[in-house]
Amino acid sequence: MSDTVVHAEPYGRMLFSPEVPCFIISWQGFANSEQFRFLMNRGLELYEAEAARTQPLGWLADTRDVQAVKPADQEWMRTDWNIRAHNAGIRHVSFVVPETVFGQISVQSYTHNVAETNAYEIETSQHRTLQEAKDWLKAQIQ
Repeated sequence: MSDTVVHAEPYGRMLFSPEVPCFIISWQGFANSEQFRFLMNRGLELYEAEAARTQPLGWLADTRDVQAVKPADQEWMRTDWNIRAHNAGIRHVSFVVPETVFGQISVQSYTHNVAETNAYEIETSQHRTLQEAKDWLKAQIQ
């Protein structure tokens, strides 16, 4: 079974992977703050709609091509999006490791912020390939 694109923008897309099952947010280069937040929010909307039909359901971030994520957007993730994601049922986020050092710093910052927050519990894991990230997530949500 292959992943299905459910929403696409020039800077990223949302895919549904039925074999895990999960949504995959796949970044394709730099997204400004408005674009970043739009795709994260759109992804969460899609997740919530599918979660009404499909349980368990996971979240995977393919960040191989992600660029730097601004500190203000990191803070927004920590104080806004993650809380809504947790409320929607996301408990695990599986990452495909970024290829650039700026992307790696962004993912490390996200992982650190999640670990330091007591408002919600989301476990993260980083992987070198999309298949490894899917396998880990599938094992966690089953």
